Amino acid sequence: MAQFSKTWWGKRFIEALEEFSDAARLSRGRSYARNGKIKEYQITNNQITAFVRGSVNPYFGVYKEPLYNTNIEIKAISAADWSKAIAFLGSKASLVSKLLMNEVPDNIEEAFSQLNLHLLPHNRQDFKTNCSCPDWENPCKHIAGVYYLVASELDRDPFLLFELRGISRLKLQEELAKSPLGKVLSKAIDTQEISPEPVGAYYTKPKKVQRLEPISPQDFWLPQKRLPQTVEAASPTSIPAIAIKKAGDFPPF
Repeated sequence: MAQFSKTWWGKRFIEALEEFSDAARLSRGRSYARNGKIKEYQITNNQITAFVRGSVNPYFGVYKEPLYNTNIEIKAISAADWSKAIAFLGSKASLVSKLLMNEVPDNIEEAFSQLNLHLLPHNRQDFKTNCSCPDWENPCKHIAGVYYLVASELDRDPFLLFELRGISRLKLQEELAKSPLGKVLSKAIDTQEISPEPVGAYYTKPKKVQRLEPISPQDFWLPQKRLPQTVEAASPTSIPAIAIKKAGDFPPF
């Protein structure tokens, strides 16, 4: 699994599969993904289609490498639930700021769970799969292999997870930008940066200043006014140790 999922969202995608799938079939699915058995696959909205090369098995009369058609559909979140989720995400500065800057927060799944929703696949009902191979088990090794490649795609583009759940990155960011926090953050993000101005040198050039008139040592060291000949003695304080007592009583310890 580590080879195909390095981020938390990619790993969680595979963990959802492991909760209700046979470990042996998942192991064979990893080998299919690793050995280039998946010839072609495409992700459109929440639909994943792939062509997976099968195995030659003369025992079952298969003398030529077959090519199976595999389809995976991820259950999309309803439009009403997406409106509810976007309103909640738009009210949290830590979430909306990262999403508008093309980052997926680490606690995004916790935010959805507060709304009784799941962004990541949660159980078997979140997957609808089909494969043209003769294997009756679902998911078969061909479907499992496609799952691992999808997990690797999630590592590269985590916003693909939103698309698999029914909303594109552009639509999500457009809706988040309409919230009060989103408007402020979008304005700050879209602010035009000040381009650096070219300079002739890396160091500050010295400037000419007016030369000061020379001064004699006597004028330099002697003040303009004479110091007083006598110093008045300070009157004794009526309260002894007043500076210490101003700090308050001793602490209890």
